[in-house]
Amino acid sequence: MSAFPPSVTPSAPAPGFARAMLALGVGGFAIGTGEFVIMGLLPEVASDIGTTIPQAGHVISAYALGVVIGAPVLAVLAAAWPRRALLIALMAVFAAGNFASALAPGYLSLNLLRFASGLPHGTYFGVAALVAAALAPPDRRARAVGLVMLGLTGATLVGVPIAAWLGQQFGWRAAFVFVGLIALLAMAMLRRDLPGLAAPSGASPLRELGALKRKQVWLTLGIGAIGFGGMFAVFSYIKPTLTEVAGLPLPGVPLVLALFGLGMVGGNLVGSRLADKALMPTIGGVLVWAALVLTTFTFAAQHVATAAVNVFLIGTIVAIGPALQIRLMDVAGDAQTLAAALNHSAFNMANALGAWLGGAAITAGLGWTSTGWVGALLALAGLGVFGWSLASERGRLRAVAASPGRWARPRDPDAG
Repeated sequence: MSAFPPSVTPSAPAPGFARAMLALGVGGFAIGTGEFVIMGLLPEVASDIGTTIPQAGHVISAYALGVVIGAPVLAVLAAAWPRRALLIALMAVFAAGNFASALAPGYLSLNLLRFASGLPHGTYFGVAALVAAALAPPDRRARAVGLVMLGLTGATLVGVPIAAWLGQQFGWRAAFVFVGLIALLAMAMLRRDLPGLAAPSGASPLRELGALKRKQVWLTLGIGAIGFGGMFAVFSYIKPTLTEVAGLPLPGVPLVLALFGLGMVGGNLVGSRLADKALMPTIGGVLVWAALVLTTFTFAAQHVATAAVNVFLIGTIVAIGPALQIRLMDVAGDAQTLAAALNHSAFNMANALGAWLGGAAITAGLGWTSTGWVGALLALAGLGVFGWSLASERGRLRAVAASPGRWARPRDPDAG
């Protein structure tokens, strides 16, 4: 799917690129704010609905489960939809889910509504990434995807602290009203500024399901689902850890959340540039970095200053996002929509897994800082899946090289 008219050189973005990226990014900003703000309001939610903080953390997992299920289902069902119409429809569902979450009367209804709010998340980001890559020059695909992700990471810097402040001042429900309003703005901008790109020729649910036959698609998803979970194991319980362990006063929490967002923005920008230069080394390097930073959290969380610096560094782990998105595009063949959407299913599997394991460690009496050890182990496990992916790909290449008929064979789009 190319968006370049004959007059546009491959070294320059397509006309209207900046406005299109801004519209896509505002949608990402809405989703990012809605996903992450609850992590800074768990004590308020727990108090209001009459449950414990670890149990309130289940609403994080419910949202993540909605992403995991919604991404493949919606991507397959809407494979042939025009891209702009699909993105607007997904944002409408997200807006409705957040307005409804603000009205949830109790624990069960809130979990169900957060699940529903998560359904469009993965497909939105997957399709937005494909649109961004189509509008960008070939050597800037990761940076274009990074611009879409900048809305998500920028949400943690601006949207989440504002929503957290609203939640503390007017109740946690006000935070979800704020998210719904941003989603309505995104819908208007997408309608105005996004080119009317059609779905790829021949797109169909059956063709999209072909992505599930590719081993490297599954391994790449495994890297994200496991290796990225460490960040969520820590961040899901960051507020009580900072207040109970480091002794951070409650008014300081939004400032530390902003530091996390600043780390995510920086990690996203640097990671997307590195991915355009060296894709696989970027993925492996970020996983090693994640293991180191998350291990350090266990010790850094004892003091406000060191905890704040470490929270910033944990945010940089998001650098792996654009790299994994491009990797999936490269190994998915002609099943681009499903593969791109599944990337965000994997990230939210990481969200659910990290939040659950972190909560289990706390409930077991290991203390708030035990989430750092949980996160480090998840990063190392993701590094193991990454090594499996590399070994599998090398094995396939050796088998092709040893085959007598290798020169007559077409290139296998599934690298591994």
